[in-house]
Amino acid sequence: MIDFHTHTFLSDGELGPAELVRRVEIRGFRAVGFADHVDNGTLEHTLPLLVRAARELSEAMTMKVLAGCELTHCRPQHIARLAARARELGAEVVICHGESPVEPVLAGTNRAAIEAGVDILAHPGMITEADAAEAARRGVLLEISGRRGHSLTNAHVAATALRVGAKLVFGSDAHAVSDFYDRAGAERVLLGAGLSAAQAAAAFANAETLSGLAV
Repeated sequence: MIDFHTHTFLSDGELGPAELVRRVEIRGFRAVGFADHVDNGTLEHTLPLLVRAARELSEAMTMKVLAGCELTHCRPQHIARLAARARELGAEVVICHGESPVEPVLAGTNRAAIEAGVDILAHPGMITEADAAEAARRGVLLEISGRRGHSLTNAHVAATALRVGAKLVFGSDAHAVSDFYDRAGAERVLLGAGLSAAQAAAAFANAETLSGLAV
């Protein structure tokens, strides 16, 4: 199992980085990514802490720990600058909080994130075919979400991505111990979104590639 979309108590999660890593380590994860919520006011403070934690924890175990962030409720015109700054600060995976059906995310966020070249567009809601096609062109992964509420449009995201050749990835969006998925659980979410077994396997392979663990 590889999951890039987890939150610590440096944003709105319940666990510190070390405990989060231990909780997934005992589940046999191969890699995990921190993706705490950041914006114009918190990026500079939060991300360096995650980078340091990921580095130190990775050095102490065989599981790979990646520092990342989730640009959340950022104005579309700011996303490209914030994504670039996140990479300067050491983010290995940059996620953007997409136009979820259960939060008032600004219209245009999906497109701005894709054009900024983020790694993953999280729970992109009723993403348009044009935006999905641009994600395919730029290599931005579209997330199939394991989180209640955000997952309401998983089937739409999957069908739209498959029509235009955009790549998919699973993300738990975990905030608590009970939110983590093992490989079998994540596969059930992917199949429930309408993917075939082969397409679900491709989503897992996309995670391997992004993590650097692909054979």
